[in-house]
Amino acid sequence: MELTGKIIAVLDERSGTSARTGTEWRVASYVLETSEQYPRKMCFDVFGSDRIQTMNIRLGETMTVKFDIDAHEYNGRWYNSIRAYAVSRDTAAPAAAAGQTPYNPAPQAQQPATSPFVPTEEESDLPF
Repeated sequence: MELTGKIIAVLDERSGTSARTGTEWRVASYVLETSEQYPRKMCFDVFGSDRIQTMNIRLGETMTVKFDIDAHEYNGRWYNSIRAYAVSRDTAAPAAAAGQTPYNPAPQAQQPATSPFVPTEEESDLPF
């Protein structure tokens, strides 16, 4: 799944050591807000030091986040987990922020619209 929006919050990073394997882990959490008429917010995690550094997500960036949703049960309660596995940044935002206008070809000249319900002079067989 994927969702596009702006990063509105960077939450505190969590880290620890796995009890099962003994390896260290890191998780960073972010909040993304969509830019629809009724904006939605999604909190997602990036798991692993290498992914946190590679994605390099910053506050205020507009991006598309690709993520997986999973749920797990603990003591009779269910919890959702949203983990990002890839991000792509909006390339038009930096150009607009720098004061440059993105390339926009000139609009094509439009032909005047004719209604299919009103006959033109050639089609009319009325004498007037």
